[in-house]
Amino acid sequence: MSAPGFHATTDEVSAGVDLSARQVVITGASSGLGVETARALANCGAAVLMVARDAQKLDAAVAQVSQSVPGASIDTAIIDLADLDSVRSGAADILSKCPTIDLLINNAGVMACPLQRTAQGFEMQFGTNHLGHFLLTGLLAPALIAGAPSRVINLSSAGHRFAPVDMEDPNYHNRHYEKWQSYGQSKTANALFSVGLDQRLQGRGVRAFAVHPGMIMTELSRHMVPEDFAQIARGRKPEELPFKTVEQGSATSVWAATALELEGLGGLYLEDCHVAEPATPDGDGGVEAYAVDPVLADQLWQTSEDLVGEKFDF
Repeated sequence: MSAPGFHATTDEVSAGVDLSARQVVITGASSGLGVETARALANCGAAVLMVARDAQKLDAAVAQVSQSVPGASIDTAIIDLADLDSVRSGAADILSKCPTIDLLINNAGVMACPLQRTAQGFEMQFGTNHLGHFLLTGLLAPALIAGAPSRVINLSSAGHRFAPVDMEDPNYHNRHYEKWQSYGQSKTANALFSVGLDQRLQGRGVRAFAVHPGMIMTELSRHMVPEDFAQIARGRKPEELPFKTVEQGSATSVWAATALELEGLGGLYLEDCHVAEPATPDGDGGVEAYAVDPVLADQLWQTSEDLVGEKFDF
C-alpha cells in the first residue's frame, strides 16, 4: 500500500484492507474524526468499540456508522477523559468486553479552551488530551499485549509546534495560562507518549504512533474565535489555509492503523499518510525534535505516572 498524501481519504487508504476478527477501540467516537475512523475500520470488517463521554451523542454516532456499514459489529463505552475515576471504570468495562485489542485509537481531545480544570484538578487540555489517554492506555495494555501485534494511535497535531511540555508546571499552577500554548503542550505530550509507550511495549508486540490529522473543521474548533484563525493563518487569508475534509483528516489515523509499511516500526510522528520529516521554521508540517526526544519521553512518562497515581509494570 503506497502512502497517498494530503488528499487521501479513509476509503482510499483502507482499500483492500481486511480487519476481520480484529478488535478496535476508538475514543472521541461521537463526532467528527472519531465517527469517520470508526466507519472506515468497521467497513474493513473490524469489530469497533466506540468510546465517548456523552451517551446520547454516542448512540447517534453508532446509528450513523451502522447505517453506513450494515451488519457492523459495534459496541460502546462511556468515559469522561477529564475524570480519572471515569477512565478507570470505563477501562474495566472495556476489558470485560474486549480481552484482546488489536488497535487503540486515542482520538478524543479538546482545543484552545479557556482555563478549566479536570475532576482531579489538572489543566483541561493537558488533563484530557494526554493524562486521560495515558491512564486509559496503560490500563488497557494487557488487552493490547494479548492482541499483539497491535498498534496504539495517538492523535497529536501540528499544534505541537506551539510549545514543548513544561515538565515543572504542566498544569499551569505557577505560570500564566495561554490557550494555544497549552494546546501545543498537550499535543507535544501525545507525541512523546507515543515514543515512551513504544519504547516500553515494542518487545511485547505493541507499537505506538502519533498522528497529525491536518486542519479540519469539527467540534474540536468550538472554542475558536476569529482571532484564533488569524493566529493559525500566519499572515494568510483563511481561505488559503490547507483545510481537509473529515474523510481526509481521518485518513492518516486509518493509514497508521493498517499500513503494511509500518510493520516493525513505532514511536513515529505521522502526517499526510507518511512519516513526518523534521520541522522547519517556514513550513506548516514536520515534527519538532522535542516532540520525539526519548529522554523527554521518559521524563513525561514519570511525571504522568506521578500525576495519575498509577505505576505501570512494563
